[in-house]
Amino acid sequence: MMRVKGSKFVLITKRDLLNKPTHPMKNLLLITLLVTAGFFVSPGQTLSVIDSPKVKISIKGLFQARYSFSSHKNIDVTGLHHIDGKATDNDFDIKRARLQFTSIISDRTTVVLLLNLADFKSEPKNKVLENAYISYRLSKLVNFKMGQFRPAFGLEDMYPVDVIKSMDYSNQYTVFGNNGWQSFQIGASVFGEVGGKVPFKYEVSVINGNNRNQIMDSDNGKHFLTRLETTLQKNINLKVGLNGGLGLVSDRRVYAAGLDLSATIPLANKWSLLFEVEAKQGNNHVLYGSLDSAVRDGSVNQYQMRGLYVLPNLRYAINYRRLSSIELSCRYEYFNKDFRHGNSPRVTWTPMISAEFLKAYNARIQIGANIDVYSNNIPATNQYNNTQFIVQVQSRL
Repeated sequence: MMRVKGSKFVLITKRDLLNKPTHPMKNLLLITLLVTAGFFVSPGQTLSVIDSPKVKISIKGLFQARYSFSSHKNIDVTGLHHIDGKATDNDFDIKRARLQFTSIISDRTTVVLLLNLADFKSEPKNKVLENAYISYRLSKLVNFKMGQFRPAFGLEDMYPVDVIKSMDYSNQYTVFGNNGWQSFQIGASVFGEVGGKVPFKYEVSVINGNNRNQIMDSDNGKHFLTRLETTLQKNINLKVGLNGGLGLVSDRRVYAAGLDLSATIPLANKWSLLFEVEAKQGNNHVLYGSLDSAVRDGSVNQYQMRGLYVLPNLRYAINYRRLSSIELSCRYEYFNKDFRHGNSPRVTWTPMISAEFLKAYNARIQIGANIDVYSNNIPATNQYNNTQFIVQVQSRL
């Protein structure tokens, strides 16, 4: 038991109580004072309790801001074409302002919360909260996760946005995310590493498939997806990933599948080349559901999307004072949201030069462009040729 003495807590042992008789009213008064004092302990103070677990909490963050301008005066910074010419063709924007809270509540259990405060600039419904999950490590082979997180279904799910070698995630990542296969989803997963002659990592997930921060699943269907990843050659970190998933959306069966490859090739002293390639295909049930039944052409199986991107990134580890590296990249991407109906495919080139300061991208400046080319321009839509130039700065907190 503890007694309040001034601003300190004094430990009273069982022996003290036995050797020093006290009146029942005094005992009641002591307990009352102890409970009352607990309410006035500041958040910075901690009371040591016997057998209490030691909880470790870390707070990290990411600030990412950009200035962008369109080369076409009739196309705004979101890529929307304006027939009347009244387009906002240049803009300063806070892309991300993230705070991540990680609580290690035991040697096996971790709780993670990730907020993007920049989402408050628009309607925050179904936004702001990104990660909110608990994970439990049974062994290196078996781990569990439940809550809201990014299920493993591609190369871009394996790292955060602040370390990607381009201006942002690919077009296919965004559309496959809208269809419930990538980005932040609600569900559970089992993941781990398997050793042996051909070691590999795996993750098997079951999710609602209707994106983040929803009140409930939009139907009784679920998305079942898995990823297998193995390293074929360690000296160049050559990795191959296989992704596959099946789902049920409004009693309609949907699927998605993908293959990715990555490697880092040393070229010379301080020079290296990172190479990534990823391809995916699957049902675009979001597009199918957005169409009126009178204009639909076939079942959901006839509405399929397909994408491919190739990303080479040349890195020079300069290590000059606070400048750590300079990187040059140019991502090529082909994406078609409905290739069975001859929908206009989108080809995007994203050249970029990046300067990394300090270490591990703690500070970074990126200059680049998104060059979109469509085979068929549609006025007053986002399907219109355009080049958008971007200057982006980021810093980790």
